[in-house]
Amino acid sequence: MTFFILYIHSTKKQLFMKNIYKLVTGLLMTTVFFVSCNQSKEIKGESSEILTKTEKDPAGYSYEYVTNDPTGLRLYTLDNGLKVYLSKNNDEPKIQTYIAVRAGSTYDPKETTGLAHYLEHMLFKGTHEIGTLDWEKEKEYLKQISDLYEQHKNATNPEEKLAIYRKIDSVSLEASNYSVANEYDKMTQSMGALGTNAHTSTEETVYHNKIPANELNKWLALESDRFSELVLRLFHTELEAVFEEFNRGQDNDYSKMYHAALAGLFPTHPYGTQTTIGEGEHLKNPSMVAIHEYFNKYYVPNNMAMVLVGDIDYDKTIKAVDATFGKLKKKEVTHPTLPKEEPITSPIVKEVYGPTAENVEIAFRTGGVGSKDEKFVTLCDMIMANGNAGLIDLNLNQKQAVQRASCYPNFMNEYGYHAFTATPKANQTLEEAKDLLLEQIEKLKKGEFEDWMIEAVVNDLKLSQTRRYENSTALAGAYYDAFIHHESWADKVKFLDDLKKISKEELVAFANEFYKDNYVVIYKRQGEDKNIVKVENPKISQVKLNRDKQSVYMTKFMEQEPPALQPQYVDFDKAIKKTTLDNGLEVSYINNELNDLFELYFIFDMGDDANKDLSTAINYLEYVGTDKYSPEALKKEFYKLGVSYYVGTDNDQTYLALTGLKENLPKGLTLLEELWSNAVANQETYDKYVDKIAKGRQDNVSQKSFILWNGLMSYGKYGENSSLRNIYTVSELKEKDPEVLVDLVKDLKDYKQRIFYYGKDVDAAVNALNKEHTLPETLKDYPVAKTYTEQETGGNVYFVDYDMVQTEMLFLAKSAPFDPKNMAASTLFNAYFGSGLSSIVFQEIRESKALAYSAFASYSNAAEKDKANYVYAYIGTQTNKMPQAVDAMMDLMKNMPDAEQQFNAAKDAALKKIAAQRITKTGIFWTYERLTKRGIDYDNREEMYNTIKNMTLDDLHTFFDDNIKKENYNVMVIGNKKEVDMKALSKLGDVKELDVDYLFNYEKPKDLKNSDL
Repeated sequence: MTFFILYIHSTKKQLFMKNIYKLVTGLLMTTVFFVSCNQSKEIKGESSEILTKTEKDPAGYSYEYVTNDPTGLRLYTLDNGLKVYLSKNNDEPKIQTYIAVRAGSTYDPKETTGLAHYLEHMLFKGTHEIGTLDWEKEKEYLKQISDLYEQHKNATNPEEKLAIYRKIDSVSLEASNYSVANEYDKMTQSMGALGTNAHTSTEETVYHNKIPANELNKWLALESDRFSELVLRLFHTELEAVFEEFNRGQDNDYSKMYHAALAGLFPTHPYGTQTTIGEGEHLKNPSMVAIHEYFNKYYVPNNMAMVLVGDIDYDKTIKAVDATFGKLKKKEVTHPTLPKEEPITSPIVKEVYGPTAENVEIAFRTGGVGSKDEKFVTLCDMIMANGNAGLIDLNLNQKQAVQRASCYPNFMNEYGYHAFTATPKANQTLEEAKDLLLEQIEKLKKGEFEDWMIEAVVNDLKLSQTRRYENSTALAGAYYDAFIHHESWADKVKFLDDLKKISKEELVAFANEFYKDNYVVIYKRQGEDKNIVKVENPKISQVKLNRDKQSVYMTKFMEQEPPALQPQYVDFDKAIKKTTLDNGLEVSYINNELNDLFELYFIFDMGDDANKDLSTAINYLEYVGTDKYSPEALKKEFYKLGVSYYVGTDNDQTYLALTGLKENLPKGLTLLEELWSNAVANQETYDKYVDKIAKGRQDNVSQKSFILWNGLMSYGKYGENSSLRNIYTVSELKEKDPEVLVDLVKDLKDYKQRIFYYGKDVDAAVNALNKEHTLPETLKDYPVAKTYTEQETGGNVYFVDYDMVQTEMLFLAKSAPFDPKNMAASTLFNAYFGSGLSSIVFQEIRESKALAYSAFASYSNAAEKDKANYVYAYIGTQTNKMPQAVDAMMDLMKNMPDAEQQFNAAKDAALKKIAAQRITKTGIFWTYERLTKRGIDYDNREEMYNTIKNMTLDDLHTFFDDNIKKENYNVMVIGNKKEVDMKALSKLGDVKELDVDYLFNYEKPKDLKNSDL
C-alpha cells in the first residue's frame, strides 16, 4: 500500500517517469531517445469520426462503446451506479483489475488528514467473515479500541494520552486472539495474483490485482465481500506502518518538492493545504469513527469503478460482476465544494532542504482535466521537451547547458500545473538554471520552433499511446484515470486528434497569455531540513498472527477450484527464427503480429569489463554530430522520421538499438549508420561531457537508494575490487582524446556481433541491413574481460552516514554457485518466506511487531552460471526501532516458522503464476538471452513447475537449512550516525564506516576543483 505524490497525465507519463528514474538512480550518462511518430504519415487507425454509441449484449446489459476506439472498450453502468470498464487483451490468460474510488486526500476532513490513505490500508484487513476466528468476541474488543481512540484523541494531558495508548495496546493484544493476519492477501496469493496493492492520491484510491483469467469469479466474490463493509482490526500496528511510510516521505526530497509546489500553487485548496500521507499530529490522534464515516460516505458503488482488461468474455464477465458487485447498495454521494484560487500575479518562491542533489522546479497553475488548458499545455509541454527535439532537449540537454532538464504536466479534476525542472551543472546556481528554463519558455512564446513540430509531437504521442494500449496494465490505468476525472472515453480517444487541430499561431498566442510571472519556483537546496518531525517508538506489544488458523470464510474459499490453466512453454528454436545477411551475419527475428512498430538491436557481447573505455565512448555518442549533421540537426532528423535510437553498455554487453515505424526503418537505419560511421568528435562538447560525469557522480552520492543498492551492495559482494569501482577518475577522463573514443565506437563494427529484429516484413529489414550495415570480411574476437572475485561474507558491518529519518539495512550472504535445480525451491521459498504481503517476513516484522514499513528477504539466483547465488534481507525502519527490527529479522533468517496452510497457499500461487505466464513478443528473445547466460538453452519453467508441484514443507525446510540458515551475513547500513545505535551495530560484526566517495572510487569535490573541473 502506498500513496501517490505525483499524478502525471498519461500522454507524458512515460517520458516523465524516465526522467525521474534518471534523477533518482543517477544514471546520468545513459543515452535514451523516446519514440516518436512519422512526420509525413499518420499512424494507422486514426479515426475520421469518433462517437459514443449504446448497444445491448445478449443478456440484456447495455453498454457504451466509442466508434474507432482502438482499445475496444465496453463501458457498462450497473443499476447501483457502478461503472464497469471491460476490454480484451489475449496476450496472456490474465486480467488486470483495478477497483477505483473517487475518494482521495482532497476530501479528507481538515482535522483528520491522511484519513483516505489510512483507510486504504485497512481495506486489506478483512470483514466480519474474512480474517476473524470469532467475530462475536472480536467485535467487542474492536468497539473498546474505537472508544479508546476517541478518548485518546480528545485527551490533552500527555501522561493521560500515554496511559490510554497503553490500554489500546493491551486490548489490541486481546483482540488479536480472534483475528488472522493477512487473510485477504493469502487468498489473492492462492489465486496466483500479481501486484496485490493499492494507492491513494489527491482524488482517488485504487486497488490493484492482476489475476489468472480462470480465477475471475473467485476474485469477484472476494472483492465484493471486501468492499461491502469495513472492519478496523489490527489497527494500531498498521498505524505504525503508516508512520514508517510518513518517515520515508520525510526522507524523500522529491516528495518535499512536490508538496512545496502544491502549497505554493494552491494556498487555499486542499491540493495544497493537506497532504495524502497526512499531518504527523493527525496520524498520532486517529479516529476509527471518522474512518468509518469516510468509508460509508464514499465507498459506494455509484462512486466506484471496476476495470477489467485481459483475457475476458464480455458477456460472461458483466454477468459475473453484476451478480457480485451488483449487490452493493447505492447511496447519494456529494463531494465537498472546494475553494477557488485567486490568480497568481507574481512569482512565489519556496525552498526545500535535504541531502540530495540540488535542483529547481518552476510550476504554472493550469485548469483541470477537460479544460482548454489541458490541450494547449499538453502540446506546449511536448514542444518544450519530448526527449529528442524539444526546446529544452536541444538547447539545454543537448548543449549540456545544465546537468539535466525536462518538464511535465499534471492535471487533476479542478486544477493542474505545468512543471519545468532542472538540475544545475557544476558551479551553476539554482537561479541560473531557473533562468535558463525561463529562456526556453520565452522561445516558445516567440514561436521559435519549426512548423512541423506540432504534427510531429502529436504523432509522437500517438505512437506512445499505441504502445501503451498493447499493455493491459497501462490500458486499465487509462480507464480508471478517465473515471476518476469524469472523462468520457470518446474525449480520451479523440484528444490527440484535437491537438492536431491547434495551429502554431494559436499555440503561441496561448503561451504568451499563459506563461507570465504567474509561477511558483521551488529551490531544492542541499542542507539540513529543520522541519523533520520526530516520531517516538510506542513499543507495541507483539500481536498474534494466528498463521496456523483460518476463518470459515477462507476455508470455504480455498475449497473452490476453478478450471485449471495449463502452462504453456516456449520452444525457442521455433519461436526465434533465423536468417542471414549477405555478409554472413546472422539475424534472429520474431514477427510483430500486432502493429507496424519495429525494434532492431545490434548486440556486442563485450562491455566495460572487456574495455574500460566503452561506456564513456558509447554514451558520448549522444553529444556528437557527423560531418553532415550537427548534433541538434541529427536529433531533428530522427524525430521527423518517427524513429529513435539508443545505445547502452554494461559489464558484459554493448548494444545499439533502433525503434519506430517499420516503413521508416530504412531511413532510420541510414541515419544511425551515418552517425555510427561518421561521428565527429568535438573537444568542447567532450569537456562538458566530462564535467557532466563529474557532477553526476556528486549527485549519485547524494541519493541514499543509490548508495545502498549500488555502492554498499557491490562492496558487500566484492569489497574494494569491483567493476563498480574500476572507473576512470575525472582527471583521467579529462586527459582522454575524444577522437579516440569516437573511433572506438566506429570500430565496434569490426567485432563479432549479433542482430535481433522484432517487427513485420523481415525481408525489408534484411534488405535495409544489407544496404547499410557494411562490415569487414573477418570480424574480430572480443578482448578478454576482467573478472572480479566475490568475497566470502560474514562478520562485517559497512556503514554510511546519511542525513535521514529512517535507517535502512541490507543483510547479504554469499551462497552456493548457481544451480538450475535450485530455481524451483528458491521461487517457492521467496513466495512463502520473503516477498509479498502475506509472506512470513512481512507478517512478523510489520504486521505482528510493527517494526518497519518495508521488510523482505530473498534467495537470489545468479544471472550467470559461474557466479554465486546470494541471500539478502532488507529492513527500512525508524532508527529507534532498529535493534528490535534487526533481532526480529536475524531470528527469522535462522529459524523459518512452519505454517502448513501458508505453505500450501504459496505453493498454489507459484504454480498458478507459472501456468498463467506467457512469454511473448520481444520477451521470447530476451528470456532466451537470460537463460543462456545461466547455461540453459530451453524453457526450464516446465521443470520448475513439476518440481514445485511435488514439494512439501519438509523439502522447503531442507532448502532453508542448506542455503539460508547456515549463511553468514555482511550487513550494509545507511542512516544518521547521530541517531543510530552504533553499539548495537557492533554486535553484528566489525563496523567499518565508509566514505561515499571512497565507496564508489570517486574523487572528492575538492579534488575536482583542484583539477579545474
